[in-house]
Amino acid sequence: MGSLDDLPPLRAVIAAHGLAAKKSLGQNFLLDLNLTARIARVPGDLSGASVFEVGPGPGGLTRGLLAEGAGKVLAVEKDARCLPALAEVAAAAPGRLEVIGGDALEVDPRAHLDGPIHVVANLPYNVGTELLVRWLTPEVWPPYWASLTLMFQQEVAERIVAQPGGKAYGRLAVLAQWRAQARIALRLPPEAFTPAPKVHSAVVHLRPRPVPLWPADPEVLSRVVAMAFNQRRKMLRAALKGLGGDVEALLEQAGITPTERAERVTIEQFAALARAVAGRAGAPASRQGQGNQ
Repeated sequence: MGSLDDLPPLRAVIAAHGLAAKKSLGQNFLLDLNLTARIARVPGDLSGASVFEVGPGPGGLTRGLLAEGAGKVLAVEKDARCLPALAEVAAAAPGRLEVIGGDALEVDPRAHLDGPIHVVANLPYNVGTELLVRWLTPEVWPPYWASLTLMFQQEVAERIVAQPGGKAYGRLAVLAQWRAQARIALRLPPEAFTPAPKVHSAVVHLRPRPVPLWPADPEVLSRVVAMAFNQRRKMLRAALKGLGGDVEALLEQAGITPTERAERVTIEQFAALARAVAGRAGAPASRQGQGNQ
């Protein structure tokens, strides 16, 4: 039984296990261990911490997380071909790595990990956004995760951190920034990956706010925001017709000009609109907390 330092280079691991990246799984492997180590350091001090890793592939980022001192890493990998390679990493870090073969959408990390959980993932592009939205919309807030460190296409990453007024600003920005502090921690060119994708990538780091920036019912807010941005070229009084009733009155109650377009509406205004909609429906007031965190 060796140590992490004794493991072979990732290119050798891929060759030994026949791990040619599959386009159907959205795979692009990051083979530079210096880069995976940089990503592993983004969450901060991992000494003794619990980490949930999605899509570890041949285990480059997994090695980095373990080298940073993670107490236990739960790695979920859909591609069964990668499991023998991950087993070698587990053998080099006895008792610190648990590997599950399967779909991350079906795994609850709380059944395997204790305490606050840091989620770290080089997400397949085809499921990355869905997983992010799930992590941002749990039934209970604050969530079980202490941080999210996630790789996306750079275009998606820009949408998560976007500010009002630009084309990148939309539903993802509102959902992410309402409940979390979000920043781009690292940008990576296509040539950092094998095979090289056609787009640049970026690592986004999110930390949950104790309570959202402004009070609102999460389901109502999500519905209003989705409706507003689904027809972002239209004025809000037209885009939100699906809400029924006097839409202009709701917008004015929230301090929003009815002729405004969604991309110019702040998160605070969207939260106010969600409260107005919930109040009109006679729904109970949100207990999500309030105040700028």
